[in-house]
Amino acid sequence: MNNYYQNKGFSVKVYTQKNLSINDTLVENDFFILKTKKLQFLYAGYFLESKGIPVIPNTNISFKCKNRIEASFLLKNLSFNVPQILLGSYEALQKNLDKLSFPLISKPIMGSGSRGVKLINSFHDIKRDFNKIFYLEKFITGIHYLVYFINDRICVGEKIPLVNEHNSVKVIETPSDIRDIIFKWKKAYNLLFGHLDIVRETSSNKLYIVDPGSFPEFSNWKCEDEPISMICDLIIERYKNIKKNTKIQG
Repeated sequence: MNNYYQNKGFSVKVYTQKNLSINDTLVENDFFILKTKKLQFLYAGYFLESKGIPVIPNTNISFKCKNRIEASFLLKNLSFNVPQILLGSYEALQKNLDKLSFPLISKPIMGSGSRGVKLINSFHDIKRDFNKIFYLEKFITGIHYLVYFINDRICVGEKIPLVNEHNSVKVIETPSDIRDIIFKWKKAYNLLFGHLDIVRETSSNKLYIVDPGSFPEFSNWKCEDEPISMICDLIIERYKNIKKNTKIQG
């Protein structure tokens, strides 16, 4: 993305954890692309938006996609199927774990993808920690899909459960019910691009959304068109529309 914008004549500055300071020096820039979802950069996004500087994707959506509890509400608001969850302390799990049948998935509350994700087959698989709030999710048995979208283009791959987006997938033609979910998702939250991890449950054939993402790596985009140029052009178009609407309102 850096090279693409520079070749288009843009002046680009890349911020990392080593050089990011959340202060008024950030306001010298025209707009920001929120690629990472680490908290430091999400806080920077909120700071910039409070100063009237456009952040793309929207900071609030990026935060809620990273927070699995918030993400669940985003999905439920659109009447999508999501796995049952159990949230609580170690002691609470001991008393209430029978409300969800095994296997379960343990996930970090703040995170996305497969990092920190663990299959739980019994209570003994849960590490004893009395200072932690655990997030457990019902494991959905079925066909697992990694679904990317960029504007109206959708790329679907069948994937192995519990692996990250960089593992190989088998690209398939987009099923109509998955296409309907993607268009409903992107329209509801005004998204330019992103991904959903979706499972088609074996027993019911229902689609369950198990993980949303606001800015994936697109490392398994194996469909027509090149993703970087499409994403970069969409971001510039969104920035221009934001500035245009700001001038009209002003």
